[in-house]
Amino acid sequence: MFSCCRFCITLVFVSALVSWVSAEHTVLLHGKTGLVKFEPNGTVSWQMRWGGIHDLHLLTDGKILTREGGAAVVEIDPASKQVVWRYDSSKQNGNDGRAVEVHAFERLDDGLTMIAESGVARIIEVDREGEIKNLIPLVVDNPSTHSDTRLVRSTPQGTYLVAHEADGKVREYERGSGKVVWEYEVPLFGRKSRPGHGPEAYGNRLFTAVRVDSGNTLIATGNGHGVIEVTPDKQVVWQIQQNDLSGICLAWVTTLEVLPDGNLVLGNCHAGPGQPLLIELERKTKQVVWQFDQHKAFGNDVSNSLLVDMVGKSVR
Repeated sequence: MFSCCRFCITLVFVSALVSWVSAEHTVLLHGKTGLVKFEPNGTVSWQMRWGGIHDLHLLTDGKILTREGGAAVVEIDPASKQVVWRYDSSKQNGNDGRAVEVHAFERLDDGLTMIAESGVARIIEVDREGEIKNLIPLVVDNPSTHSDTRLVRSTPQGTYLVAHEADGKVREYERGSGKVVWEYEVPLFGRKSRPGHGPEAYGNRLFTAVRVDSGNTLIATGNGHGVIEVTPDKQVVWQIQQNDLSGICLAWVTTLEVLPDGNLVLGNCHAGPGQPLLIELERKTKQVVWQFDQHKAFGNDVSNSLLVDMVGKSVR
């Protein structure tokens, strides 16, 4: 059992007030109380009852793009707490009656919304009316409605990086042609896989991949309990493993956010009590400079979050 209380915390979740030693970031996340905006001074400035999600975005106009149920993508106006746009992948564009789950989406610069549909194994780009403007069939070795994909992210090069969870691979697809231009299988580093979500499990069921300025790819390895940085020729040049951080045990590593100063923020899901949900690292030294220790308030299933103060500045 690890103890990782970097900050002394007294947490009382009553209405929208939390007593907490302040930190640097405003966090938007989903936990057992729904969607929550958590301020550095320890207050909850906004919250909304909501079901489970896997992806989350704060748009330039302040609206929230997230998931509703297992297959719908919605845009929420935080002021009114109303859904102002919805696309339901379980019913639209040929999917009615088919098994579909959605775990990733993104609002693109041209206004279209990218949606990754697991089960039917495709990426679609839809307009506000729900009309498909582009469709990319996905390559899957181990078809799974629940695990064809986790997060999918666009790159400045006009490609999509797709975390194929069930395959244990990152595939990069050209946005226009849909051609796979790069593929990387997350290694097990000589260890045997063990099913599960917690710290005792092990595998390569990755959650996300992001492209950094160097051209390398950062990969959150899911139940591989870490992060690796891979060159275009597939060499691992940097990594964090499960027990590399003093007092912290990494479990299901989910989100990645690269800050303007080069620091890396990673999501630590299913790690259990006493473990942080978010961890900010100085990349070169691997020193923890901030962590979000809110397991009691938000639970063990915080799969996605973002730093509100870094929207438009970070890469995620």
